[in-house]
Amino acid sequence: MKIYTVFVEPKTPGNIGFLARTMKNFGLKKLALINPCKLENSAYYQASHARDIVQDAKKYATISDFIEENEITTIVGTTGTAGGSYNIPRIPITPEELGKNMHIHGNIALLFGREGEGLSNEELELCDILVTIPTSEEYPIMNISHAAAIVFYEIYKTQKDYPVDNMEIASFEDKTIITELCKEIISKLDYPNHKRKNVEIITKRIIGRAFIAGRESKMLRGTLKRINVRIKSKEE
Repeated sequence: MKIYTVFVEPKTPGNIGFLARTMKNFGLKKLALINPCKLENSAYYQASHARDIVQDAKKYATISDFIEENEITTIVGTTGTAGGSYNIPRIPITPEELGKNMHIHGNIALLFGREGEGLSNEELELCDILVTIPTSEEYPIMNISHAAAIVFYEIYKTQKDYPVDNMEIASFEDKTIITELCKEIISKLDYPNHKRKNVEIITKRIIGRAFIAGRESKMLRGTLKRINVRIKSKEE
């Protein structure tokens, strides 16, 4: 399993350094920067003993470019603004719940948004899983390195407790095909447009949280194709 820490459009080089330092505390080494600010000396200074992570960080113009190049199977978005049960795009899990489901193979991206703004709605919709940290209502928004430390810790302690086995995880392509098959089926169920969008988002998130094994993916794809064929035959 490869875990990538992805900082979307960081505005200050110092925060890049702080994030790199936090990564090294928990054994993470792969840092990706999406359309970042210029890397100045403060990034390396604040990184302290994690200067190598800043030095090796890869830059990308868009999240899509990053996903394609690194064969990401699961995208985890972090948000400081959790939605209620009716705000489908923002239904999150806790870092602890995330950590318990990380003992599998596959390339995972942990997305952290812009300082003060976070991830956009469009970026959140790209995510398979959303994570939020329960905080005081008086001051709910955390500094990125502090939030990252909590998420990294929950992942790290679970990896220490539960060694990764050799289970094959469904690829990003497999999961995309499953999601598209579900969308095709959903489109035939006479949902109003706004409800169909929410059902599609829920389906994508469920697939993301499931951490589907490769063999499971093949069987699920076959089942969904059969369902689609059966619906088509009835329509005809």
